[in-house]
Amino acid sequence: MSTPEPPLGPKAQTAPELKEQIEAERGGRPFLVYRNEEGEQQLVIVEEGTDEIWIGRADQAALALTWDQEVSSLHAHIDVVGDVCTLVDDGLSKNGSFVNGERVRGRARLRDGDMLRFGITVVLYRAPGESGGDSTVMSADALDAAGVSPAQRRVLIALCRPFKDTAAFATPPTNQEIGAELHLSVDAVKTHLRALFQKFGVEELPQQQKRVALVQRALQSGLISERDL
Repeated sequence: MSTPEPPLGPKAQTAPELKEQIEAERGGRPFLVYRNEEGEQQLVIVEEGTDEIWIGRADQAALALTWDQEVSSLHAHIDVVGDVCTLVDDGLSKNGSFVNGERVRGRARLRDGDMLRFGITVVLYRAPGESGGDSTVMSADALDAAGVSPAQRRVLIALCRPFKDTAAFATPPTNQEIGAELHLSVDAVKTHLRALFQKFGVEELPQQQKRVALVQRALQSGLISERDL
């Protein structure tokens, strides 16, 4: 019997998932992101005082991939020294462990953004405290510098409002709904949204994806917070 493949990779696919990763990132500690058998996002925070994190199918593993038949009971572990994490694979598993597609033979120091693979499960490693690491969070100051006007920000808040309280199945409002809330014409809403699509770098996405991507990046940046919604 073959092992079912997770439907999605570990990167955030929805605004609530992105928000969960952002909150973990703001905590400053390294963390791991993967999906369980149902495709649900899972986070493992490397708390202060943690010495090691075991990965495997055994229930006692901190990162327990119980459903992945290609993972050994105790497959590999991560050594933790302060904020530095090192993946250790001493040959306990016949299928091996991989970092960014390269098989680990012994030890591999982990860097922010590394993709780990155990069996068919892909795990994203995040280390927000690393200097020079690529952060998920865009700087709100940078967005201010890019010229997000007060009027555009009001449109952005209206667009994000349905996603308050991590509403997993929320849908961004239409131009008509935003206009009615803000007492703007549909043409004015369209103008503001076109500018926002460009400033947030989503203007090249298919039309049906632009709004959700804009919501994700607005929440990701910290420019729009839950208090605003």
